[in-house]
Parts: sequence; structure tokens; C-alpha cells
Amino acid sequence: MQELGNKNVKVGVGVILLKNNKVLLGKRKNAHGDGTWSLPGGKLHFGESVKDCIKREAKEETNLDIEVAKIVSVANDINYETHYITIGVLAKNIKGELKLMEPNKASDWKWFELNNLPKPLFIPSAKIIKNYKNKVIFSDE
Repeated sequence: MQELGNKNVKVGVGVILLKNNKVLLGKRKNAHGDGTWSLPGGKLHFGESVKDCIKREAKEETNLDIEVAKIVSVANDINYETHYITIGVLAKNIKGELKLMEPNKASDWKWFELNNLPKPLFIPSAKIIKNYKNKVIFSDE
């Protein structure tokens, strides 16, 4: 077991936004996983519903309004010296104009073919996408 900086387990979310069989990914910066490509997402706030967290994170990061279609992944992620339970969801009814809303946290948002993803991928996002493609909900790897 690796030694972690913060001993608290947190809940994170990642959102699969699909358009024409392409998935939206942003290049992370100034956080764990810096330089990797990631789904929109973030941390669940105290007292917040998972659904509200997902909608909030998508809007805060991409300016897009979404609805939650379904949960597609739950993973126990211990990496980047952090420990998260990460919930991955598939979005539906994506509306709005894509914009880089938090340039201090991401350098770009781009659409990528689901079967031709950039590297390196943020480890939790890679798990969510893999679970979605393989129709596996839970991963403890």
C-alpha cells in the first residue's frame, strides 16, 4: 500500500459527455494529475447530492448544462497521493456553448474519438471510460 499525503477518503465525480461518438476531455493543470487528460468533474461538497455535484462541476468547468443519464462507474482510486471513491456518470441533454471556464485548472477542452483517446489520461477518467466501454460498474483495481 502506498503512503498517501492526505489520509482522508473523498468522493469525486467524472462526467462522460458524448457527442458524435466523441468524448470531451480537458488537460489538467495545477492539481494532482497535472498534464493528463480528464473528464469534467471534481469533488462532492458536504451536503450536496451526487446529481447536483455532477451538474455543478460540468457547468463550472465547461459552461455546459447537462442531465445525468446514469451511473456508469464506481471506483476505489488510490493514486496521485490521494484516495477517492470516484463515481462516473454518463450525461444526456447536453446544452450550451463549450467554454474554458477555469483556465487555472485546465488548459483546454477537446472532443476525442472514444476509441482514440489522448495520452496520458487522468487515471480516474481512464477507469470511468474503460468501465463505461466494458459495461462494468464497479472497479477496485
